Amino acid sequence: MASIRRTLSPAYHDRVYPNGIPFSTSSPSSKLLSNAKYSSPFSSFAVGARRFISGAFFIRPPRKGSSNSWRRAFFRCCVFFLVGFLLGMMPFGHDADDIRSHDFSFEIKPPHVNVQFEKDSHGQVWREDSVVDSVNLSVKSSPEVNLSFVSVPKTQLIVVTPTYNRALQAYFLNRLGQALKLANPPLLWIVVEMNSASMETAEILRKTGVMYRHLVCTKNMTDVKDRGVHQRNVALQHIERHKLDGIVYFADDDNIYSLELFDSLRDISRFGTWPVAMLAQNKNKAVLEGPVCNGSQVIGWHTNEKSKRLRRFHVDMSGFAFNSTILWDPKRWRRPTSKPIRQLDTVKEGFQETTFIEQVVEDESQMEGVPTGCLKVMNWHLHLEVPNFVYPSGWVFQKNLDYVLPIK
Repeated sequence: MASIRRTLSPAYHDRVYPNGIPFSTSSPSSKLLSNAKYSSPFSSFAVGARRFISGAFFIRPPRKGSSNSWRRAFFRCCVFFLVGFLLGMMPFGHDADDIRSHDFSFEIKPPHVNVQFEKDSHGQVWREDSVVDSVNLSVKSSPEVNLSFVSVPKTQLIVVTPTYNRALQAYFLNRLGQALKLANPPLLWIVVEMNSASMETAEILRKTGVMYRHLVCTKNMTDVKDRGVHQRNVALQHIERHKLDGIVYFADDDNIYSLELFDSLRDISRFGTWPVAMLAQNKNKAVLEGPVCNGSQVIGWHTNEKSKRLRRFHVDMSGFAFNSTILWDPKRWRRPTSKPIRQLDTVKEGFQETTFIEQVVEDESQMEGVPTGCLKVMNWHLHLEVPNFVYPSGWVFQKNLDYVLPIK
């Protein structure tokens, strides 16, 4: 039997191989390459992918004289850059905190059910022709809140207080300052002293926490009873010069005031007045002095002193307030003259109030009763002066008491 012998390729012993082993025809790679033309298309694709991956990602020692080594390195860099870029652009997950909550509305609309009232054999009643209401599981939003607030600025109160060095000055100023601190802002407290501004008064004003202005009346006076008149004129001149807008009120430091009074002052448009309870000079009875009102209209006056019946207006100095624009805007109120409005020191004691009011208003028709009906007493005028009390200068005793009581 004739035999066909396949001639093998000669082995070149002088050729250098990559792995140091001469190529053998019996190796699997040679068999795979030799049988490639007989393989299926899938096998061809697998062989090509294997060659691409092995050529792109596995490093082979370069051959001598090969000029494609730098091309392979550049190709690998491009492939790795492209793969990294694609992986970075792919979203792998979401943060749970980025998920926003939404209102979900589920509405179930069942079909109409035709049921009639019938009794079965067991006596049970069935209902027909009933429609089941739709069930709404939506989350109802909170009712809309009207956030449009209209800010109406309150009228400023300008409280004028004359003060002087006496025994109970610190007590009076502290008491009035605490009352003004409880009143609703805005409020400006103008305190006027004689000759110079004392450090003790300034310290009390700072501690009260009330917005204040500390003024000084430098007019030389020979009569002590005119002190308060000139101090109030200094405050009126200050208001007119700086055109302060608000309701001016003369509040002496020895009087007692309620918070309701300061709230009622802001309702005054031009001139307001109210009754004041006064302690008589003999301190055995109280006297009511002020307007008699029909609603907010002034129709008469309370008075019990015969010596003051000649006055035009029977009002105490702490029983009226007026708009500050009357002082520096006469055209607004149609005043016949632009002469400055001041208190007069040439009239008798007790007539300063009525002569001052006559410069502000013409008659009772331009007045307002505060509060409506003038049925409340909102401040008291007390006479608590100690005329024969020795008061130390600077409000401080020079030395301690001679006798000290021991503590048991």
